[in-house]
Amino acid sequence: MAREKETTLYIGPQHPGITGNMMVKVKVQGDTITNASVHVGYLHRAFEKLIERRNWLQSFTILCRFCVPEPDPMELTYARAVEEIEGREVPERAKYIRTMVMEMARLQSFMLWYGGQSGSSGLYTLGQWSVGDRNYLLDLFEDLTGGRIYHMYIWPGGVRRDLPKGFKDKALKTMDYIEKRLDEYDKLLFDNVIFQKRAQGVGIIPSDKAIEWGVVGAPLRGCGIKADVRIDEPYEAYDKADFIVPTFEGGDIWARAQVRRIEARQSISIIRQMLDKMPEGEVYNKVPNPMKWKIPAGEAWAKTESVRGEVGFYVVSDGSEYPRRVHVKGAAYTNGVTVTEKILVGQNIADVSFILNSMGVCPPEIER
Repeated sequence: MAREKETTLYIGPQHPGITGNMMVKVKVQGDTITNASVHVGYLHRAFEKLIERRNWLQSFTILCRFCVPEPDPMELTYARAVEEIEGREVPERAKYIRTMVMEMARLQSFMLWYGGQSGSSGLYTLGQWSVGDRNYLLDLFEDLTGGRIYHMYIWPGGVRRDLPKGFKDKALKTMDYIEKRLDEYDKLLFDNVIFQKRAQGVGIIPSDKAIEWGVVGAPLRGCGIKADVRIDEPYEAYDKADFIVPTFEGGDIWARAQVRRIEARQSISIIRQMLDKMPEGEVYNKVPNPMKWKIPAGEAWAKTESVRGEVGFYVVSDGSEYPRRVHVKGAAYTNGVTVTEKILVGQNIADVSFILNSMGVCPPEIER
């Protein structure tokens, strides 16, 4: 029998199932992928150099662009690195607020994941539900920071302002609503035989290769490996929170989805705990005039756990008003390029966007 012709196809950046502005070049025989190559560069870039040409506080307008769906971990990681170099203390109340904001960021990002993962399998109703429900979380961000997407709220020394009047009650009511909605999401997605058949056994990351390949976040925990910066190296008020790190065996889309399913509920629990345990006091250890603020010469490495996995910032100061070097290690580079190119081979072409959504790819983290 004649060998099927090998065809090259370009999926994205216009494809609605592709995560962000990126393209995947695939070679296929029939409908089976024989080779995959991820390409980015269809978006804003060079963030690291842009940060190095701004003073220590002006950089925060750039940080948010590393990952638009979840900008807050970038703010926190950079702030923690600067605080370590300078030796600046953070008020205890600010640590609780920061932790709450990080979990709010995770939760609203999970809402987008629900939409992308369900839509990529043809279940469009849940996408409409989750994106709509996400707006209630964005309302909280707007009340707290003044912005719905870009917040620029966490910065060296604490946070920009305290909780507004009535925020706690509104946040708790929103958590109650989202928690009930997650029950409906489970029925529509996880109990759906279409999703089960599309997700189980697809996009497998071998558990014995996960560490070697540098997999992080839900994809790593979906390989049965328990790793989470919030537990392994607690920061802010995570040592005061009671939560678990879920793991599942299999390394496929189904396992990664099960991890995120539990983590979404964990985020709700942590937000409630932060609001209930939050101490009184100041929220900001004020820095000098930003235009005159000089950080002592030194270097620091800080990392946090984003919804996509571990995010790290290496920051170097030469004692001036500007960062000497800022290098970002995002989860998207490994999960979205190195690993994705490997696990796409042998898969059906219809599963490209399905697999990408399960990996939590944020292209600007790659083209930084």
